[in-house]
Amino acid sequence: MKKYIKSTLLMLCGLCLFTACSDDNDSNPVITEPTEFVLNAPANANNQLDLASSETITLTCSQPNYGFPAATTYNVYVATEADMSDAQLMEINAKAPKLELDAAVLASTLTTMMLEKGKTEEDFPMTMPIYFQAEAVITATTGAAYEASRIKSNVVSLNNVALEFSLPPVELPAELYIVGNFCGWNWDNAVTTAPVYEAKHIQWHMVYIDDSGIKFNTATAWDGGEVGFAGITVDPESELGDEIIDGGGNIASSKPGWYLMIITMSVEGRDIKYSVKFNKPQVWLMGTITPNADWKELEEGCMFEVPATADGEFVSPAFTNDVSGDGGARAYVKVPGYDWWKSEFIVGLDGNKISYRGAGGDQDRVDGKAGQKFYLNFSNDTGRIE
Repeated sequence: MKKYIKSTLLMLCGLCLFTACSDDNDSNPVITEPTEFVLNAPANANNQLDLASSETITLTCSQPNYGFPAATTYNVYVATEADMSDAQLMEINAKAPKLELDAAVLASTLTTMMLEKGKTEEDFPMTMPIYFQAEAVITATTGAAYEASRIKSNVVSLNNVALEFSLPPVELPAELYIVGNFCGWNWDNAVTTAPVYEAKHIQWHMVYIDDSGIKFNTATAWDGGEVGFAGITVDPESELGDEIIDGGGNIASSKPGWYLMIITMSVEGRDIKYSVKFNKPQVWLMGTITPNADWKELEEGCMFEVPATADGEFVSPAFTNDVSGDGGARAYVKVPGYDWWKSEFIVGLDGNKISYRGAGGDQDRVDGKAGQKFYLNFSNDTGRIE
């Protein structure tokens, strides 16, 4: 079958024509819709190929029978099934019929494919056949494709491929970002979790959760990685876990209010699992500003008032004593199983920002005077002492 392409299309596509047309047809060139495109069988198809010790895998092909030499882009599909039913695109965008595949990229692609088939890291290394099919299409100098020219080749195989596990280890994120109504669902205004000191797999933040809920992510973006209700397990030891509901896919509350959200992360296979405690929103004073000044956890009379709204402030009791130097004005939340100082924070080290100790060392101190109070807004991580 033949199709006539107008001269303007040929100019757009930037084709190089070396074969004259047999008829004039208003001086428009003729293209043959391709019916044949041959991917050559590898000469060493039955030899063992170790991807871990290879740099590139080279395949060759002929140009489809377009009727003339044309500017063509080639890509390759790889599969573990002979019928190409699980084919994955290896986008190499070759401009000549010599197709070079990066062995490391091929290995990671095949590893992912085998994991999707139910294999685990313990099943590697393995030896297997793999299958290739090339695809060709005429393209313009701008990269635009002439779809009528797209064609796939025959299938060829490498029958004895040694594949090692080729994915990097899954690493837990250093921090998470939480978004919701409290910040207008704007990732630019998301709050950032703090790790528990010497327990980086545990992250925490005070969060206002209403009936529309929240989500968190490892990135400040709607990139598909955000975690909602279906992506967490509510820790059965949560103090307020029975109030947490599915809010249209979000982590929502049947009783809108503040929660101390403690996220414990773990790796299972290639996935990160999130177990979340939803505890009472308790913030405490600590140190020589307290009535007893004895560094006792959960000291009576030292708990902050909890606001009723998302933009409200947590307000501490008035400081009992003047403090400076090592004591300083200090506050914390209590993460079960960990000393208070592993989840402490200070206001005044960086303007009006709340500075979380997190995984870092001991913080500098901020002075306080008797009668002053902490005022903390956890929806934007700001605060003051006055």
